[in-house]
Amino acid sequence: MHSEYTPLSCQKTLLNGNPRGNPAKAPRCGAKTRAGNPCKAPAVKGKQRCRMHGGTKGSGAPKENQNALKHGHYSLKSQLERNYIRELINLGSKAFDSGH
Repeated sequence: MHSEYTPLSCQKTLLNGNPRGNPAKAPRCGAKTRAGNPCKAPAVKGKQRCRMHGGTKGSGAPKENQNALKHGHYSLKSQLERNYIRELINLGSKAFDSGH
């Protein structure tokens, strides 16, 4: 029996089922590397980052991750407290100014 062999250059899809194409034209990740340069790896299809910078499925923190809560000066709670104190100061200074 004779098996039909088609060279890869003539096939419309690759062996893993992905379409053929020029990998040099693929969009790049662009995430900043440790050296400060943009990443040159191709971005995952449908994403803006490569597999090493969070483009793969399941990467990143889960929804409502308690470890990702903001804390400190820029947390929502701190900002609301600062705004409240600022309003109290403004109200007090207006009341003081109108009393004289």
